[in-house]
Amino acid sequence: MDIDLARTFLEIVRSGSLIAAAERLHLTQTAISARVQNLEGQLNCKLLVRNRAGARPTADGEAFIAYANQLVQTWEAAQRDLPLLAGYRNVLHVGGELSLCNPLMLHWVRRLRQALPNHAVRTQIGDGASLQRQLELGVLDAALVFQPLYSPGLQVEQLLEEKLILVRLAGRPEPYVYIDWGEDFRRQHDAALPEQAKAAVGFNLGPLALQFILDSGGSGYFRTRVVQSYLDSGVLERVEKAPEFSFPTYLLYARERDSASLQQAFEVLREVIGQDTDWSQRWSPII
Repeated sequence: MDIDLARTFLEIVRSGSLIAAAERLHLTQTAISARVQNLEGQLNCKLLVRNRAGARPTADGEAFIAYANQLVQTWEAAQRDLPLLAGYRNVLHVGGELSLCNPLMLHWVRRLRQALPNHAVRTQIGDGASLQRQLELGVLDAALVFQPLYSPGLQVEQLLEEKLILVRLAGRPEPYVYIDWGEDFRRQHDAALPEQAKAAVGFNLGPLALQFILDSGGSGYFRTRVVQSYLDSGVLERVEKAPEFSFPTYLLYARERDSASLQQAFEVLREVIGQDTDWSQRWSPII
């Protein structure tokens, strides 16, 4: 199937009409209609309902959206990676959540370049849900996430078992800063600390929240490895008798994409985790 047919269908769904899709794709409405007819003919089903208000997907069209996205993303990934660079025999696609990019993902990629010099490396940073979607589409080989969604064919391995602990800036403990560490944390935090469920200051990114507290004062929950050096130096202090929350990190990969190279990459990752226990000083010149 022509990839442009899938792109055209997705643009119609996004824009809500054939006219808008034609303008965005710099095509005539006749050309857009012909592509839709071609696509529906190949799939032998009606994908779109057209009326005065525009166009909307049918039930078959709704089901085809996921396939169309997979076709387009896989094709674009192939265009980026092929032909292989001279001297390289494969490409590893790895991803990680934003809070893991420095230093874990950074150190992993550095070590991969040493351990697998004949493999190119592509690194994707994003939220856990989007990384897992890319795994399922085959765009990524492996990803590091905090809260995996288990699905058939997906291998899940817990790599780290960290704690979220409450810390405060020494001498300036206010305000309480709420850091959104995901659905599980929200549920447990709000049950254990209902008075802090609604904070005046909130972030959904740990490193940004940490920098705010270091600059402006306050307290909040952070991963142990990230704040340990600040605790050791006295810049931050741990809040006694505050609840602790478990916060593991998981390695995800599709079993069908498993290979000797991928397993070697995972061994490198485990070595990086075992050797590097201090992640705090990467974020601020204070330490």
